[in-house]
Amino acid sequence: MSRKTRLGEIRTDWEQITARLEAHAEDLPHLEKQRGMLQGLLAEFRSLTNQQDQFKSQKQQVSKRLQEVVEEGQKLSTFLRAGIRQHYGNRSEKLVEFGVQPFRGRQRELKAKPAKPAPADQES
Repeated sequence: MSRKTRLGEIRTDWEQITARLEAHAEDLPHLEKQRGMLQGLLAEFRSLTNQQDQFKSQKQQVSKRLQEVVEEGQKLSTFLRAGIRQHYGNRSEKLVEFGVQPFRGRQRELKAKPAKPAPADQES
């Protein structure tokens, strides 16, 4: 018999074996105690998988709300930074305290002058 790893396969296997043992209870009375134990575990298994499904649903709802909060927070923090920039001016070093980089101008890049070609030796 192959090893069962999926929870659905395990549940089906337990349901089948307990049903078959119940059907043949008079032939296998010595296994009645263990069959009852497996039925108890099967009931707990079902309860736990139901809880797991509920937690997945809750996790999805929480994840959705978390995403909404992040989006709203990002919009507000951007708005606040713009207000700070407007209040202090975009060149003020005070902006650094709020995590906003002040405008410090661009460094001008000097254009490299094209090199003059070396005079070619004239050989005739």
